Amino acid sequence: MIVFHAEASLLQNPPTFFRHGRLVPHPETAERYRVLRAAVEGAGHELRLAGDAGEGPIRAVHTPDYVDFLRTAWDRRGELKNIGEELLATQFPRVGMDTRPVGLQGQLGFYLGDTSTAIRSDTWQAAYGSAQAAVAVADHVAAVGGIAYALCRPPGHHAYAGYGSGFCYLNNAAIAAQHLRNRLGRPVAVLDIDVHHGNGTQGIFYARADVLTLSIHADTSSYFPFYCGYAAETGTGAGAGYNVNVPLPHGSGDDIWLAAIRDGLARIADFGPAALVVSLGLDASAEDPIGALTVTTDGFRQAGALIAGAGHRTALIQEGGYLCEALPRNLTAFLAGMAG
Repeated sequence: MIVFHAEASLLQNPPTFFRHGRLVPHPETAERYRVLRAAVEGAGHELRLAGDAGEGPIRAVHTPDYVDFLRTAWDRRGELKNIGEELLATQFPRVGMDTRPVGLQGQLGFYLGDTSTAIRSDTWQAAYGSAQAAVAVADHVAAVGGIAYALCRPPGHHAYAGYGSGFCYLNNAAIAAQHLRNRLGRPVAVLDIDVHHGNGTQGIFYARADVLTLSIHADTSSYFPFYCGYAAETGTGAGAGYNVNVPLPHGSGDDIWLAAIRDGLARIADFGPAALVVSLGLDASAEDPIGALTVTTDGFRQAGALIAGAGHRTALIQEGGYLCEALPRNLTAFLAGMAG
């Protein structure tokens, strides 16, 4: 399988973040990219460096002011005193208080949804490179068909059009989906199998009928992202009925997860997309350090086989999946299932 990646994924390497009132090691580090890249190399897949398609595909999904903020925030650090190695949001707007502040500290809270998503000197370069891998895989699938994989890091599915959260800055899956929509001129679908709900992807396409979004994830009533991901969220306006959430009980394993994927693929088949984007989270694993499901390595292999068997031209976009012994095994098993 062809694997698109960007060496900028070695950047944006935060050491810690706040969780449950204390600083803990940050799970979303450059080591994830190294481990996943070594896994695909070891399995004999073909690695290709993504080209530079510019900001156009990014701005087709994200608001201009948000992109400008990400690109310039670190260079504006002189507006604040006593800055260390990162810029961190410490104030956040409340419901109904949505005026965009002028100052950098206020904008950090306006554009970044939580303390896990800080701005560092190389954040923009890393996020930009990750998005370019998503554009490259979309271009390849549009032109050639078949299945290809984008080793995107940092991940993206928690990024909305106008702000980032949950380790995510640019929504790689949404960028790939929109790019495929533009290239093919027909509707596309996004299947998100990360353990966390794809809230940013949902938000970007929630009022649209030309992109079906379907997320299979751990129940969010006591799990990130908490405030959405519920079955009652089905889209609005023209998009009514084109957003599908499948929250699973915590601890669900292969049988429940794979049944949800089968049902999701049936819904996607009814939609009849020109292409499928898969937000591939490996954090549904039983061994993942921040996961809530109990999927096995063989479960990932079966999931790959199910998705490949659906017969869509398919762009795989790496989302979550955090450092543990099972991480590289789960990726190679999923890709092996996709390859038949």
